[in-house]
This record gives sequence, structure tokens and C-alpha cells, in this order.
Amino acid sequence: MKTSTTVKSLALIALLGAAFATPLLAQPGPGMGMMGGGMGMGGMGGMGMGGMGMGGGPGMRFAQNNGVWSLMTPEERIANQNKMRAVKTYDECKLVQTEQRTLMESRAKEKGLNLPTPRQDGCDNMKARGFIK
Repeated sequence: MKTSTTVKSLALIALLGAAFATPLLAQPGPGMGMMGGGMGMGGMGGMGMGGMGMGGGPGMRFAQNNGVWSLMTPEERIANQNKMRAVKTYDECKLVQTEQRTLMESRAKEKGLNLPTPRQDGCDNMKARGFIK
């Protein structure tokens, strides 16, 4: 009887230990972004967003302190991400992307900064993944 209780106690301790350790191991490291999601929308000059769903999986692939993120408030970032998630067509996506890029370029100019050239186009990524037509 005592062996059965000991085995059950050890199993419970192991289960609880694994349950508490898993969320700690799943936290992003430094510079890995602030949100989860599927698509790295780097086509916005580094203003990418986690992507559709925003649940888990690979997320932002750039740090918050890069030139573009530092030019936006957290509220502006969220608003821009919501706009991008709401687009239905490629042309609409390009319009939102261009408007945001223009705004960020003007802010960068005021601060004497140069925005980096986008490494990829977020709208092209969204289209390739079937999120927009």
C-alpha cells in the first residue's frame, strides 16, 4: 500500500513539475518580438506583424527597438496590425502598407533617421499564403 502511494505521489510531482516548466520554456527570448502568430510581415519596412490568428507559432521576427517600431506607439502598432488583418485584397493591402510606410518615413525624417529597406513584402506573403486575393 505504501509503495502505491509513493508511486502516485512521485507521478503527481512529475506531472506538476512538467506543467509548470512548460510555459517557462515557451517564452520568447530577447529580441524575438512581442506577439505570436504565423506570418512575419517584414514587408512593411520592419513593421511586420505576427499574422493571421496571432495565437502561437513563430511570430515577429524583429525587435521592438528597431527604427520603425520605435516610431510607433503600442496603440499604433496594434491599430496597424488590425488594419492589415482586415484587408481582403492585394490592392487594399498595398494601400494600407503604403500609407503606413509614408507615415513612418515622415516621422523618421523628423527625427533624422533613415528607415531600412523592407526585406520582404508583407502583402506578397499574405497573398502567397492565401490570406488575401
